Amino acid sequence: MRCMGCKSLKYYLGAMACIGVLAGPLSAAAQTAPSAHEISQYRGIHAAVARGDISAVLRLVQQKRKAVNARDPHGRTPLMVAGYKRDVGIATALIAAGADVDARDSQAYDLMTIAAVANDVQMLKLAIASGGNTGLVTSPYDGTALIAAAHLGHVEVVQTLIDAKAPLDHVNNLKWTALIEAIVLGDGGKNHIACLKALVDAGANVNLPDGEGVMPLTLARRHGFTEMVKILEKAGARP
Repeated sequence: MRCMGCKSLKYYLGAMACIGVLAGPLSAAAQTAPSAHEISQYRGIHAAVARGDISAVLRLVQQKRKAVNARDPHGRTPLMVAGYKRDVGIATALIAAGADVDARDSQAYDLMTIAAVANDVQMLKLAIASGGNTGLVTSPYDGTALIAAAHLGHVEVVQTLIDAKAPLDHVNNLKWTALIEAIVLGDGGKNHIACLKALVDAGANVNLPDGEGVMPLTLARRHGFTEMVKILEKAGARP
């Protein structure tokens, strides 16, 4: 781990926990797919979605329309389970039956952020086409799907969200934007460089500092990310 100040270390640990990189108490905030045990306890529509039985899903929502937005003990809707299963067919059927695309689970994750973290472009495009809110504040870190995607270096997801007018400069409670996360949580490789460039080209503010007042250009220089430095300098970033 790179040398950081105390505040930066806290932010780093929180962000790592956000996608489940860390073990222990902090990881309790990670996005959580239903476990095998949870799936074994499912009944009704959640069970049908988990086993990929679209006929049963359609029958159940026809019998009881409210079932389409039912919650499991973690607050997941059937649509979220379909998202974790990467089952676009069932997700499409659920949305057609009235599933809430912007519903959030007990940790404030929605279908769009689930798809962004999974690098599932097809599911992401379905969520967007179905009226999903690309600016929805999600996760315990008050982030967005775009921040999650930039963090992970998911280039096509980032570009898809940009094209769908996702807010470029949202600041999460770690005090980072998508652009900053591409730097401080990236590896400086081609995917994170591409994410940063896409954000810059779309008009992201290159002079929004982090929570300690450090500019993105300075962060990129500290990490030794030469290509990112060049992109930021060309865009008028200040140190």
